[in-house]
Amino acid sequence: MHRSSQPRRSASLMAVAVAAALTLAGCTSGSGGKQAEQSAAGVSAGKATTPRLTVAMITHQGPGDTFWDIVRKGAEAAAAKDNIRLVYSNDPSAGNQANLVQNAIDQKVDGIAVTLAKPEAMKDVVHTATAAGIPVVGLNSGVSEWKKLGLLEFFGQDESVAGEAFGKKLNEVGAKKAVCVITEQGNIGLTQRCDGVKKTFRGRTENLYVNGTDMPAVKSTITAKLQQDRSIDYIVSLGASYALTAVQSVSEAGSKAKIATFDLNKDLTGAISKGTIQFAVDQQPYLQGYLAIDSLWLYKNNGNYMGGGEQAILTGPAFVDKSNVDQIAQFAARGTR
Repeated sequence: MHRSSQPRRSASLMAVAVAAALTLAGCTSGSGGKQAEQSAAGVSAGKATTPRLTVAMITHQGPGDTFWDIVRKGAEAAAAKDNIRLVYSNDPSAGNQANLVQNAIDQKVDGIAVTLAKPEAMKDVVHTATAAGIPVVGLNSGVSEWKKLGLLEFFGQDESVAGEAFGKKLNEVGAKKAVCVITEQGNIGLTQRCDGVKKTFRGRTENLYVNGTDMPAVKSTITAKLQQDRSIDYIVSLGASYALTAVQSVSEAGSKAKIATFDLNKDLTGAISKGTIQFAVDQQPYLQGYLAIDSLWLYKNNGNYMGGGEQAILTGPAFVDKSNVDQIAQFAARGTR
């Protein structure tokens, strides 16, 4: 991938910032102090008396993507319970994300939890971490690659399986033509979702690429597509916020297309209740964050690792529709589903 001098300077500055966060302990991290204990109130069942650990969680979260707020809440709850200082950092650029992992290695953290949206870019730095004796677990993205990269465990959804289940659901509701909206080119998990839909859906499918960091552009691109092709009867969204934006696109285009999505948040549960969104596939991001951090505590303190190094721990897919949305909505309202 071509990199300009500006991204290199940006990555360098970000590495310095994260180093400061690690050095300053719990003051700038999201957990380990009073704030984290308050945010995890009602979730933790006690607090470990084991020696304090520092764990870095590094994700590919982009600006404004609230999905990761739920992942982080789960991680913070586990950290508060396990006497862990959690240092969270993120960058949607694979190169910058790798730099953040390297910075955590340089700071000699006790464990690393990382997403693998672009596994090839993370391969070398993950190897560096494991060679340094730092246990690394994966979460959310990279279920097909985590073993190849030598990670200890993985917590997330098999995106291919989720996509195939989504395609079957489209068959059940009688869809004929679906557009799968990909919000980040090169993100292996998003590609696997759309490929899975195409594999099982008996109708026609088409991928639509949009810039997921520019929501007005997302809306205008979907609107234009719906105006151009009136045969589209389902929009497959790959994230809750994009699904809600697609609702506006359908209205502006005067389209009769329905919307279904991967992932969930409190606003989306309301949309399902009202019928503006038909259904969602929930991969339980809170659980991903919680298990990733808790697993590192278990490994460091008792040598445990889940899945035996062979199987990922799957947190989804689970469908949410009008039949069960009221039950899920109470948890989504507090930002944990």
